[in-house]
Formats: sequence, structure tokens, C-alpha cells
Amino acid sequence: MTLDPQQLGQSKADLAETLRTLRKRAGLSQVRLASRCNVSQSKISKIETAEITPGLIDVELILRALNAPEQLVAEVTALARLANTEWQPIRSSWRRGLEKRQAELAGLEAEAKELRYFLPAMITGLLATPEYIRSSLEYSPGDVSKAVARKLERQAVLYDTEKRFTFLLTEQAVRWTVLPPPAMAVQIDRLASLSHLPNIRMGLIPVGTTISRGPMNTFTVYDERLATVETFTGRTVFRDSRDIAEHLDVFKQYEQKAQFGEPARAFLQEWADLYR
Repeated sequence: MTLDPQQLGQSKADLAETLRTLRKRAGLSQVRLASRCNVSQSKISKIETAEITPGLIDVELILRALNAPEQLVAEVTALARLANTEWQPIRSSWRRGLEKRQAELAGLEAEAKELRYFLPAMITGLLATPEYIRSSLEYSPGDVSKAVARKLERQAVLYDTEKRFTFLLTEQAVRWTVLPPPAMAVQIDRLASLSHLPNIRMGLIPVGTTISRGPMNTFTVYDERLATVETFTGRTVFRDSRDIAEHLDVFKQYEQKAQFGEPARAFLQEWADLYR
């Protein structure tokens, strides 16, 4: 039996139906399958009704319990990876209102204890001055005042000492001229000021740092449970543990090359002075 993940689709419902169909073809009840997987029957039920989306480990465990052939295991785990990935078009955010997107981000930040931000191109709103935020939203349609206000409200999370933040910024991200020179100097000074907070690690990667792997995209990792990747046209949300682990590995590679503490603040001082 061969299943094509593209034909089945990428939704949670498609994955749930596939696993339910395979269990029935194997002649197993939910109780027997749960016993083989050493999980509760209620978990199997929630997976098969799409109430929860299983990760790759859960899916592989179920498929092994069903004695699925290797080709089928590969195809259904590929479908599971797709089901754990979500594409959010930027135009959808525009239609709903950018302030609603800010509320979603605030929710992610509230739940997470350790947050990692890789910023190769621009400064994130959490670190930005009001002028920088407003200028960075100029491309967005409509009135952005509410979005600016929500971005500024989100910055309060930086002072929650129960959370840990690591920001990795390339020199290009810090020096990308979003504002007139005097305002850019103020923005860079803000980065230096925030770097003194005890729960924030501000890492800089100056031009000239030898790194064989090029920076592809801005991304954020929330604990070890979710990663978001930004592009011009939207963002991809990864919930599968393997995708998250790969982003954490990439983050670590850049983190090892970054400058922190006083060396980082010395670079910030130098770059801010260039704008004064």
C-alpha cells in the first residue's frame, strides 16, 4: 500500500484520518494500539479525531506498532511533518489587522521561558524605539497606529526576570538605516542599554566574522516547542521537534561566533557614533 502525502494534504485532519484508517486496516482497536504504544487510549482517540496533532516521534511509534512497511513509514512521517508546519501569509495578517498579530506574539512570549531571536537583517520590535517601529511598518497598508502601540506594549516582557532572552544580530541588522542618522544613534543606544538587563544576552556578529554558513532568514525559537521563520511574504511556524532542533543547532552555530557583554557594547558605541 502506498500513500502520497501530497494527495492526502497537509492538514491535521488528513493526518488523523490516515492514522485511523491504517489502524482499522491492521485490525486493531484503539485500546490495543494504545497498549502497544504504551500511551493512553484517550491520546490515540484525540490523535484520530485531530484534537491533538502528533509529532514525528508519536507517529513513528504508532506506525511501528502497526508493523507498517518502511516506505509507508517514510510517507506518513513526511505527512506528519507537514501537519506540524503552518504557513501564515502576510496578507492574511494585513486583512485581520496587524494588532491581532501582535496579540498572538504576546501570547507566545508570555508562555515561553527561554526565547532566542536570530536577526540577520533588521532589529526586532521588542528592541526597537517607537520611531524605528513606525518606520519599519511603512510598507503595511492602512493605519498602523494600533500595531505600533501593541509592539511597544509587548516590550514589557523584556523586564520579566523569569524569562531568558538571547538576541543575535548581525552588524547589518543593527546598522540598516531605517531612520535618519540621529534617530539611528538613539536606536543603537537602546540596544546597548537593554544589553545590561540580567535576563538578556545581546550577541553581535560584526562584518568580517568568518562564518561559512550564510544567514538565510530571521527566526525565533520559543523554548524547545515552537519556531517561527520570517520571509517577505509571510512566516512559517514549525512545531515538530526535529525542525525545532535544527533551528536550535543553527542558532548555536551563530551564537558561538557572536560577541557579548562589553565587547558587544563597544561595537554598539562605535556604530552609534558613526550616526551622530
